[in-house]
Amino acid sequence: MKLLHEFVPTRKFLKLAEELHELVDGWNITDSAAGIPAPSGTAVGCVLKIKYPDKIIIPIFILNYKGPVEVGALALAADAVGLDGLVLTFGDEPKYGDPLAAKYWKRSEDARDFLRNEIKLKTVKLGCLLSPKPARSRYKEEFTYEDMVNRVKGGWDFAFFMRLNNETFPILQKVSEELRKLKIPLYSYFLAETPRNKDILARIGWSPTTTIDNALEYAKNLEGLVDGIIATCAGDIEGDKKLLEKLQDIRS
Repeated sequence: MKLLHEFVPTRKFLKLAEELHELVDGWNITDSAAGIPAPSGTAVGCVLKIKYPDKIIIPIFILNYKGPVEVGALALAADAVGLDGLVLTFGDEPKYGDPLAAKYWKRSEDARDFLRNEIKLKTVKLGCLLSPKPARSRYKEEFTYEDMVNRVKGGWDFAFFMRLNNETFPILQKVSEELRKLKIPLYSYFLAETPRNKDILARIGWSPTTTIDNALEYAKNLEGLVDGIIATCAGDIEGDKKLLEKLQDIRS
């Protein structure tokens, strides 16, 4: 099982990557999280892939911040450098300006097909996010595992499972069983609660996967279910390093 780190880039992203690279198999990189401008997830991913070519590099690719020309341009850069994947999603609304995704596409699948058919990507894989709970208020019902599996079967190369905790673990098991049959890679976010981020998680309404003290024990339950986990302590950088250190035994 691969150990990825959810990488939140700042101006000092190269320094942070240097501190953590021996602890990880790669990075999932955020893309201006919460709509606040930050170094581009794809641009940072290209730099890290050149510096650490053996690492798995999969940025989040937020469509709300990009028009079709930039979508194609960034994806071509990822393709040229050899990134391992891009996770396409509408994402949060931008802090500045208007959200762009819905102006051009009804779903992220439309952007995926645009990249494949019009931009003609050659190597980079395209993935989607799977959430067992509604991502936005317009959804009235929770997504079932059948919904998630059918979405991936609709043409995605891999998937990231969100909101893993004890309640959603059985859903992950069912999704994993079906995607294993299809030989489609599946990764899961792994959010650890720490003393430093406990208040943050309560404020934003995120349920942690487990505590940092129980992280290794919980992660071992995911062996055979997912190809990798994306470890994060949601804003607690020191916690991230401690979490990655605790999870070394799961790496393969």
